[in-house]
Amino acid sequence: MRSASVRWPIRPPRPFALVLGTSEIASAVAVTLTGAGCAVVMSHDPYPPVIRRGMAFHDVLFGEAREVEGVGGERADTMAEIARIHADAGKVVVTELHLTDVIALRTPAVIVDARMQKHRVTPDLRGIARVTVGLGPHFDVGVNCDIAIETHPCETGALVTAGATRPADGEARDLGGAGRERFVYAGHDAVWHTPVDIGARIYKGFQLGSLGGQPVLAPLDGTLRGIVRDGARVPAGVKLLEIDPRGRGASWTGMDARGRAIAAGVAVAVARMLNEKRTLSLVPATT
Repeated sequence: MRSASVRWPIRPPRPFALVLGTSEIASAVAVTLTGAGCAVVMSHDPYPPVIRRGMAFHDVLFGEAREVEGVGGERADTMAEIARIHADAGKVVVTELHLTDVIALRTPAVIVDARMQKHRVTPDLRGIARVTVGLGPHFDVGVNCDIAIETHPCETGALVTAGATRPADGEARDLGGAGRERFVYAGHDAVWHTPVDIGARIYKGFQLGSLGGQPVLAPLDGTLRGIVRDGARVPAGVKLLEIDPRGRGASWTGMDARGRAIAAGVAVAVARMLNEKRTLSLVPATT
């Protein structure tokens, strides 16, 4: 008597999403897209340096374990490692491989440019993926992205389906009554050194590190919410560190409200664009 054969259903591959950047915003997007069923790769870009590292997968690149909202990140340096890590649906890949190296593995369904490069020319990545999403300033729908997400404080997470996103205005959103003054910016291009880690209690005037041998002092009392990793070379004008003045209400891990709003906007945009393109592909051409 022949035994009955069992045919297991073949699972379709998860949509491949490439997130450019390893900041807290890029990480919030990666977590949200992973939860939505995507296989996510985060591609590191050194500019601007990541400061809110407790909220990001960035330090995975330096051999440190990191979870954001229960999702783990793991470093990959080869295509084989990316494929291995993606066998676990709860993992995000973090890599220093360039965009062109990553797409050699598999054409992405989605590219999210989450680098937030406010002072650089934004490339047009349309055509590389089915959907390209731009976050923040310098994105123009139909010019260098398919859809964009606002990051400006007055419209955080809003979808932009036509036209350009708001330009950077240099204003920092309020946090515990502090705006731009809670940040310290690099006064010149140099190597940054610091012995202080995120989450430390800080007092105004305390030396937090040195930039090219020049001391950098805390601008106010609070908790260190973000700081550039020790040994990094930083260009002039970028943020070196951030202090959270909210006392017991300070936070430096997980997703903050801004990250959640932007990531939610990305999820809505991706779902909408993929569904629209799927629908269009099913409509027969008319003659």
